[in-house]
Amino acid sequence: MEGLKVSEAELMVYLQPSKSKNVSEAIFSELSSMLFKFNETFDGVLLAYSASSDDKLAKILPGLHPCFGVRLKAQLLLFNPKPSMILEGKVVKLGEHSIHVVVLGFSSVTIIDEDIREEFDYRVKHGKDSFTSTLNKRHKIEVGTVIRFVVKSFDEEILHMSGSLLPPHTGNVNWLDKYADENLVESNTKKRKDLQMMDHSKLKTDDHSIKKSKKHRRSHS
Repeated sequence: MEGLKVSEAELMVYLQPSKSKNVSEAIFSELSSMLFKFNETFDGVLLAYSASSDDKLAKILPGLHPCFGVRLKAQLLLFNPKPSMILEGKVVKLGEHSIHVVVLGFSSVTIIDEDIREEFDYRVKHGKDSFTSTLNKRHKIEVGTVIRFVVKSFDEEILHMSGSLLPPHTGNVNWLDKYADENLVESNTKKRKDLQMMDHSKLKTDDHSIKKSKKHRRSHS
């Protein structure tokens, strides 16, 4: 999925002297406090990490609140969606004018009616809300559906996105992966049949014109 990247980083983690007895645990706690928050230094939301330190001597920094710094080599999994990227998420709520989605279990997405293409018709059947395609009834979006959408914007502070279902390659992921190619084949087959019918009709017209022309020449002779 777009928006995810793995970065190599060299970090300096500052710890209080009281944490010197268990440095590994202190480093783990410090890095864990950064999870699922947008970090400008990393240019993304930290989702996971692995870190190691080769330093045997820590650098002590004096001051009102003395601390010591430990150098780390870290591998970071970051999430930073940009406009026009294609993401996938799970639908958690539907309304007549909006679809609400969660991506990777933490980032919320809202898709409003003006960003939902016209083929999707909002329906309520047996108490269940859905957006159903008027072009193919098998293409449905319901609560629990995983959808593919295009990012419009991302609020780094509250980790909220606005999305779009206007492009034709967006919608129910299961339907897109299973039936989109099938529909394309059906569409191409229909086009070929239409072209064959047009060619056949043209041949009949041309044949009729030739016969008519021959009759016209005979009548004049």
